[in-house]
Amino acid sequence: MKKSVIAVSLISALLLGGWASAADNATSQKQTICPVMGGKINTNQFVDAGGKRIYVCCKGCLPELKQDSAKFIQKLERQGIVLDKAPPAAKK
Repeated sequence: MKKSVIAVSLISALLLGGWASAADNATSQKQTICPVMGGKINTNQFVDAGGKRIYVCCKGCLPELKQDSAKFIQKLERQGIVLDKAPPAAKK
């Protein structure tokens, strides 16, 4: 009896884990909202950080985003947002 309960629990955990991954992928979306003010993004206003490009709605949001870009990356990714990759830095 104990073995069957453990087996059922293990199978359930594996199945639910697979569904959670599929659900995460299904809800992934491109960034459309500014993480600072919540407005529609302007693709001409952005910060590249951690290999990712984070768009904002206006120039006024750039200083706050630059101050703690990791916080905003985490916020967006928790919401299922897939950020664009930042292009490689130009060599000088």
